[in-house]
Amino acid sequence: MTTPSRRLASGLHAEMRFASHGGWQLVVDGTPQSHVDPERPQLLVYEYVQQIGHVVDALPPGPITAVHLGAGALTIPRYVEATRPGSRQQVIELEPALVELVREVAPLPRGASVRVRYGDAREQLSRLPAGLRGAVDLVVVDVFSGAQTPAHVTTVEFHELVRELLAPGGVVVVNVADDRTLQFVRRQLAALAAVHGAVAAIADPGMLKGRRFGNVVAVAGARLPDVEAIGRALRRDPLPGKVVHGAELHRFLGGALPARDADATPSPAPGRGVFG
Repeated sequence: MTTPSRRLASGLHAEMRFASHGGWQLVVDGTPQSHVDPERPQLLVYEYVQQIGHVVDALPPGPITAVHLGAGALTIPRYVEATRPGSRQQVIELEPALVELVREVAPLPRGASVRVRYGDAREQLSRLPAGLRGAVDLVVVDVFSGAQTPAHVTTVEFHELVRELLAPGGVVVVNVADDRTLQFVRRQLAALAAVHGAVAAIADPGMLKGRRFGNVVAVAGARLPDVEAIGRALRRDPLPGKVVHGAELHRFLGGALPARDADATPSPAPGRGVFG
C-alpha cells in the first residue's frame, strides 16, 4: 500500500501510515503525531489523547464551542463532533499541506462545523472572530514543530491571550512533552496557574515521577471540570493515569517559575529511540 505523504513548508516530511489496528497514524519527520480512524471517531489510541478526551467528557453536557491550536490528524475535533453534535469548532494550523494530507486520507464528517484557519497559533488568536471572545468552552493547545513545542506558545503572555477567549467555566487543555527532569512541565503548569488560577496535571504515575520522556496533559481555567469524573475515567484506561491538583500539584511544582516570553524555551527534544 502506498503511504500518502506531503513535504511541509517547514521542510519536514509528513506521512499518513495505515495502522495495523485500523485507521491512520500521522507521522512528521519520524515522530508519531496523531492517530485517527474516520470510521470510529470516538476511538482515541494515544494515551495523552485519551486523557484530553476525558476532559472533554467532563465538561457540561451538550454542544460546545472549541478552538484547537494545532491540527494533527483532527482527532479531537472529530471526537467532539461525534460526542457533542452541534458543536462549533475552529482549528488553527501552520501547515496547509498537513491538513490537505489528513483530509485526503481521512475526510471530516459531512456537516461537521469545523473551520480551519492557517497561520501561527499565537498570531491567529487575535484574528479569530470577535464573537468567540469570552465564549469558548474548550481551547486545546497541541502545537509541535516536528517533535518540539515552540517557546512562544508556552508562556504567561501567550496564555493571557488564550484566557480572553474562555467563557465562564471554559478550560484550556495543553499537551506538554518533557524529559525526566520535568522542568518544562513544571514551568508550563506554573504559567497556567499564574494566568488561569485553577490547574491540574494528568499523566501516568511513572511520568510524573520522572521515569521517562513522555506527555503530561495540563488543564486550567477559572475553575476545573469534574476532576473526580476525570480520575474515574483515567483508572479505566489501558494505561491508567492520575489527575494531580490542589495541594498535591503545589508540591509537584516545587516553586517553579512560570515561563515568560523573555526566558521561555522550546520543549526538550525526545532522545533517539523514544518512538521506537
